[in-house]
Amino acid sequence: MDQSYALTYSVDYPDRDLNRLSSFFRFFAVIPILIVLGTLVSTSVGAGGNGEGYFYAAGGLLVTGPLLMILFRKKYPRWWFDWNREFLRFALRVHTYFVLMNDQYPSTDEEQWVHLEVAYPDVENDLGRGMPLVKWFLAIPHYFVLLFLWIAAFFCVIAAWFAILFTGRYPRSLFDFVAGVQRWGLRVVAYAFLLVTDEYPPFSLE
Repeated sequence: MDQSYALTYSVDYPDRDLNRLSSFFRFFAVIPILIVLGTLVSTSVGAGGNGEGYFYAAGGLLVTGPLLMILFRKKYPRWWFDWNREFLRFALRVHTYFVLMNDQYPSTDEEQWVHLEVAYPDVENDLGRGMPLVKWFLAIPHYFVLLFLWIAAFFCVIAAWFAILFTGRYPRSLFDFVAGVQRWGLRVVAYAFLLVTDEYPPFSLE
């Protein structure tokens, strides 16, 4: 794995028999932890019974706040950075569980089999003040490539589901491809939305 980029990501390969029953019902088993994850990204606006308005938001990935701070103050508050990193780690544990890359239930706080590291940016020296306004646009070529890669990864997961049911194992080649697509997408997220680096993401699964 290329360690030079601001975001590095790896998933421990389960070199053992996976639980076939859990894998068979994974779509249903993941629902409780998806609900928990959903509470971190949910937003609700409405009116109470007495006509008073209310607004509720749980956060999700912080993008606009860091963008404005970099643009006007050349700062990236550390606790915002920590929130984004830990939120991604949790979301990835849920996602990798859902796509059968492990059969342990995802933890809300333990690292488990997912290893995600993001370098805290030196905003003054390494980030351009106006770059957050255009990174999402500059990343458009990656969006097109990732669209086809995620379609391929979807079929890989289906193939892996059958392989686990019949053999108990997740084929290593399929596992590495799915992890590579995740890694590619995460580096685009780090560049265009987390805003932690101005280095253009590599077109690579490694």
